[in-house]
Amino acid sequence: MDPTAEFFEQLQERGREPLLNNCNGVLRFDLRDGPDVDRWFLTVSKGDMSVSREGSTPDTVVTTDRELAEGIWNGEVNAFAAVLRGEVEVEGDRELMVLFQRLLPSRQS
Repeated sequence: MDPTAEFFEQLQERGREPLLNNCNGVLRFDLRDGPDVDRWFLTVSKGDMSVSREGSTPDTVVTTDRELAEGIWNGEVNAFAAVLRGEVEVEGDRELMVLFQRLLPSRQS
């Protein structure tokens, strides 16, 4: 299975995430693969998460290359460091992105 689809499927299966109990918003992930852009939406409502390929107006848009995103999903790349390096662009509610990072795996040793 595609690592991105697998990551978002796992989030969907979790359904509820206590770490996001105080979080509400829509994140859109725009993953570039050459000229193509793959879009994923994560909606969080007081810890309840849902994933879709189409969604409402996002509060936060995260844009990066698909390959880098896959490194983030599997814990090989630190998302915050990638933002600081300019490899990941975040528009809109940055706090929502910071909260989302709680769902990411930590770097493997």
